[in-house]
Amino acid sequence: MTSFVRSITSPKKFICGHGLLAHLNEHIQSFGDNAYVICDEFILERAKNEAGDSIAAAGNKATFEKFNYECTKEEIERHRDLARKAGANIIVGIGGGKTLDTAKATAYYEKLPVVIFPTLASTDAPCTALSVIYKKDGSFDEYLFLPSNPDIVLADTGILAAAPARFFAAGIGDALATYFEARACYAANGDNLVLMKPSTTGLGIAKMCYEALLQHAVKAQRAVEQKVYTRAVEETIEATIYLSGVGAESGGLAAAHAIHNGMTAVPSLHRAQHGEKVTFGLLAQLVLENAPLDELETVIKLVKDVGLPLTLEDLGCTEFIESEWRQVAEAACAAGDTMGNMPFPVEPEDVYNAIVTANAIAKTYK
Repeated sequence: MTSFVRSITSPKKFICGHGLLAHLNEHIQSFGDNAYVICDEFILERAKNEAGDSIAAAGNKATFEKFNYECTKEEIERHRDLARKAGANIIVGIGGGKTLDTAKATAYYEKLPVVIFPTLASTDAPCTALSVIYKKDGSFDEYLFLPSNPDIVLADTGILAAAPARFFAAGIGDALATYFEARACYAANGDNLVLMKPSTTGLGIAKMCYEALLQHAVKAQRAVEQKVYTRAVEETIEATIYLSGVGAESGGLAAAHAIHNGMTAVPSLHRAQHGEKVTFGLLAQLVLENAPLDELETVIKLVKDVGLPLTLEDLGCTEFIESEWRQVAEAACAAGDTMGNMPFPVEPEDVYNAIVTANAIAKTYK
């Protein structure tokens, strides 16, 4: 009997609550007493005041440095050098995905613990053992696969709820695909994001993510639109950041993210958020699977209720150019992408047909 190595990977700690920034020291002090903090520009002064006071009051040290907009090898090297000069023994990242990826990479190369403090709930990236590295011109360079997940992820509901509501909705869209992709990958015995086989636990966490979104996401989105946080916001943040991150990494991705990757080459969609494109990729995956109508309608209702784009036109595609979308289908089926985790063979023609059909179905629910 063939033996497969299955995995479940996650951050050591995930903490979700209000006011975490002002109490940063109590969450990081067991890992280090001299923090090097990489911050997005918009939150730098607040972090110095709130987190800095927390660290100083305990007699510990902190150095705050602004993130320079792009997660490049050069930016990582700059932070490595500054962290060494500061004598840091822990790295903290406060900001959006690229800031957090830079913190993860800096900590990896310096062999230091890392604490991740997201300011957007737009993707599940904070929990993953991965940094996406870009070139100076903003184009993709490479994936840096890390040997371990962050030591702590701190999700401050007050900060995350105050971000633009579109980002919160995009996080719901990204998380919405988690269960359906993990389900497909598990059925195919495909590879998860750490290149092992999906675990039952990973699939179970992915399903919990979906169930939490059905229960809480719409209520949470209405609260975030009013710039307030509620219990539903907390439950949704746990789903979009932790359950989705662990569910995707341990359960695996499939067609939805592969189609998203193909869609990144469509110029008219460049303003669409990652989670918005993943949402449409999920609709196309459900068409590929010939999912039951009630399942498809449940997904579409949630997409509409949280205000996510439903059709390609909603995403910014003002003109459907067949050749362009056939290229998307080809790219989605590229060797090594996650389309290979579907439990049946998928050809570019199948993907193109699913995209056209998913868009036509979405239009009937507008």
